[in-house]
Amino acid sequence: MAILYALVARGTVVLAEHSAAATNAGAIARQVLERLPDGGADSHVSYTQDRYVFHAKRTDGITALCMADDAAGRRIPFAFLEDIHGRFVKTYGRAALTALAYAMNDEFSRVLSQQMDYYSNDPNADRINRMRGGINQVRSVMIDNIDKVLERGDRLELLVDKTANMQGNTVRFKRQARRFRNTTWWRNVKLTAALILLLLRKATDYDVIVKTQLKM
Repeated sequence: MAILYALVARGTVVLAEHSAAATNAGAIARQVLERLPDGGADSHVSYTQDRYVFHAKRTDGITALCMADDAAGRRIPFAFLEDIHGRFVKTYGRAALTALAYAMNDEFSRVLSQQMDYYSNDPNADRINRMRGGINQVRSVMIDNIDKVLERGDRLELLVDKTANMQGNTVRFKRQARRFRNTTWWRNVKLTAALILLLLRKATDYDVIVKTQLKM
């Protein structure tokens, strides 16, 4: 069996555990909990003990830990820990932050037993984990691309501002062009009217001159 022991803890307070064999894994696991990095920061670590490896995953103050045969590698044990951590948080939520030692052991130790057997013996567990790894890689690329877009936020906002300014300038240009056409049309009308009046006045003056000469 690849995974022989598992627990879930808050700090060094064990909330649930299960062992598939009679070993001193529990005592060593508690030493591992004490050796995890200080400050409660999220971490993924592994510690070797003879031919066994203790793997620990701490996220948001809750630690999932297991002891596995060194031949199991890291992929399957950490897939198991991620699964266990998710199930535990989903089941107990914020209650785990104040629960007493072994408060969830009666119920969750059965979940530990079932998932230890699944990840140790079912070949589908490794296939699922490989698929999850591919999905995580795609997810990382997607997040990276989104971050790059967000980093260009100022440039995008500037581009939007420039586009809005161009649109505003276009509207103002159309208005000014319309006013210019109207002004030019009225100016032409006035000039034409003035020219007609001038021609009429000259024609009238010419008629007066002609009539005066005829009388003489």
